[in-house]
Amino acid sequence: MAKRKVRSIFISDVHLANPNSQVKRLSEFLDNFEADNLFLLGDIVDLWKLSSHKGRWYKEHERVLQQIINFSKTGTRVVYIPGNHDPFFRHFNGLNMGPVEVRQEFIHELATGEKFLLMHGDRFDEQLYIGDFLHYIGEWLYEFIVTANRWLNKARTWFNMPYWSLSVALKLNSKKARDYIERFENLAVEYARERGTLGVICGHIHQSKLTSINGITYANDGDWVESCTALVETLEGQLELLTDRAETVFSSRSLNPATL
Repeated sequence: MAKRKVRSIFISDVHLANPNSQVKRLSEFLDNFEADNLFLLGDIVDLWKLSSHKGRWYKEHERVLQQIINFSKTGTRVVYIPGNHDPFFRHFNGLNMGPVEVRQEFIHELATGEKFLLMHGDRFDEQLYIGDFLHYIGEWLYEFIVTANRWLNKARTWFNMPYWSLSVALKLNSKKARDYIERFENLAVEYARERGTLGVICGHIHQSKLTSINGITYANDGDWVESCTALVETLEGQLELLTDRAETVFSSRSLNPATL
């Protein structure tokens, strides 16, 4: 199959070294594209898992890294914005790691001329913090759910059923989770406004979305543990939210043109 040519690909929260990382799906997704830019918006490698000895490194994880390098070898600009699970790489802000540029944040201009702020999103963690006890319980429960999600979807593949995220479904049915996501989104768009950009593209909360909030375009590329989604910028400068099968969920063409 011919690869689809896009201007930019945005992915985050792959969590390589985490056993729950859906790396095979990501690898198959990346095989569908050629791109001028590849933006890695944080938590690509899960250094937390590696440091706690709970991490696992598989051949599939190595293949994803090799695919990223191969993008750069074919002329793709690769920009890496580290997140809270790979903060070590922030020490290289403004430098290059081989063919990969490392930035704390980045302002990207779409083909249409609009500027978007690219970041991971953990800069808002202190404002959203819920306390040590609830944080600990939440971390434990999260690990349990995403592990169940991985095994559930392994079973679904046996019946040739598409990917479905149990963890995302549970989040959307939790008022506290929805409130947390809404607060994060509002903080992100206000920060983008402060930076003078028309929109923001981020990750971090593992909740993909493409929408307009108070006149600012908010785009979250999701993750590759729960959502298995990514964003792309078309050659014309439109943003599209895609599934792991490279199918379009939502396009910025559907947003009010006045906000783009």
